[in-house]
Amino acid sequence: MAKRKSGILLHLTSLPSGYGIGDMGPEAYSFVDFLKASGQTVWQILPLNPTDTALGDSPYHSTSAFAISPLLISPDTLLKEGFLQESDLPSVDFPLPGFCDYLAAKEIKEAILGRAFERFIERGGSKDFDGFVRDNAHWLENFALFQTLKGKFDDKVWSDWPKEFRDREPHAIASARQELAEFIERVKFYQFLAFSQWRLLRDYCRGCGISVMGDVTIYVNYDSADVWTHPEIFDLDSEKRPRAVAGVPPDYFSQTGQLWGNPLYKWDVLKNRGYDWWLSRISHNLSLYDRIRMDHFRGFVAFWEVRAGEKSALNGRWVEAPAMDFFAHVTKSFPCARIIAEDLGVITPDVVEVMRRFSFPGMRLLIFAFGGNMADNPYLPHNLRNKCVIYTGTHDNNTIRGWFEEEITPSEKMHLLRYIGRDVGPQEIAWEMIRLAMMSVAATAIFPMQDIMGLGSEARMNRPATPKGNWKWRLAPDSLTPDLARRLRLITETYGRLAG
Repeated sequence: MAKRKSGILLHLTSLPSGYGIGDMGPEAYSFVDFLKASGQTVWQILPLNPTDTALGDSPYHSTSAFAISPLLISPDTLLKEGFLQESDLPSVDFPLPGFCDYLAAKEIKEAILGRAFERFIERGGSKDFDGFVRDNAHWLENFALFQTLKGKFDDKVWSDWPKEFRDREPHAIASARQELAEFIERVKFYQFLAFSQWRLLRDYCRGCGISVMGDVTIYVNYDSADVWTHPEIFDLDSEKRPRAVAGVPPDYFSQTGQLWGNPLYKWDVLKNRGYDWWLSRISHNLSLYDRIRMDHFRGFVAFWEVRAGEKSALNGRWVEAPAMDFFAHVTKSFPCARIIAEDLGVITPDVVEVMRRFSFPGMRLLIFAFGGNMADNPYLPHNLRNKCVIYTGTHDNNTIRGWFEEEITPSEKMHLLRYIGRDVGPQEIAWEMIRLAMMSVAATAIFPMQDIMGLGSEARMNRPATPKGNWKWRLAPDSLTPDLARRLRLITETYGRLAG
């Protein structure tokens, strides 16, 4: 039987820092130290990809499936590495230190990174940079050009660019690479810094016995380097606009479903090509993380197709995808990959069969455990199997305290308190749920940092189907106290999940 593990879900943007957003600087290393001190062995994060303020800075909506957001680059680390001097760091004062200020962070970090690039050019570059560009050319060249052309064409969607650039005509691409060479090099340099800092942080995690679980989104943005570069694998019309878009039907989160708007894949084309783009993407993510969580796993088996132009996801249909063949290619190419399926929502027998066939663990959320029949609710600890990952909740749910105070129904509350065996209040409920997860047979237990701290709905990370006000929560400075580490370590040791 695999060793029992536990860990914490906390995205990098939620870390404290002096630059308006969490990053890969000193506070990230302090968090790893906290994980080690508290006996945890897993750090789960959200996608690292670049975000767009026009899309609410969601890490699930990005201009690239491969790049890392430059906002995650730590100026403090750049200073330490000699890319900056003290005089390059501005004195900043953020009025809301408990929340991300993406606009301010973007303005500040663009200036800082620009100065780092100038110093890099003055020093004549480096062999490490040249090696990074060479090793990542398969995605980096087109991403850097895409980002540069976005600037040249006033941030318009790529399908609205002049036709020769929209269609990637060779003479236009060659001319742009020559004319915009300095700007393209700048984008590559920012990616070099981001990947360098991430690898240093991941190496530190490994040295502390912490494995990192990353999130692989199923879809990519239409306005992305990926769709612009590979339009043939997406369902686009003659003007290279989506014929249909992705979403999900009505569910727990929304009565009208969720209209995500991402372009859909041409799975027949991908299959004929041996799923080359997807295998490259998975390989890339496996180089960044120790485990990967395949977001919206249900969509790999059958996806919800909504005609482009619809105002909601109600008028859609399920379309089958070649899941068995696709994951046969994935597991053959990466036989040792540790893949977790995000199997939340209404899961049909065909999805269960794919997970069983390839031995992919699924997810179980305690926040869903106390409705319906207590004898057979699949989220209750006594109904779990070892091969799953149990959570109190995820970034898409309310915190446990917020759920208990604002959302729980009378029958759910009765079932919950009966299951716990005593009456508890809002101040205690998060740790009671953590205890239930820890004592379960699930091989891995993961807890959002907000639940470890017993925070309410003010600390919620995301409200699905709500376009604004998400992805902003941050950990307050000095929250990771020795007392909190000792408390978490004790319960981890009690239920056999202690590291070492």
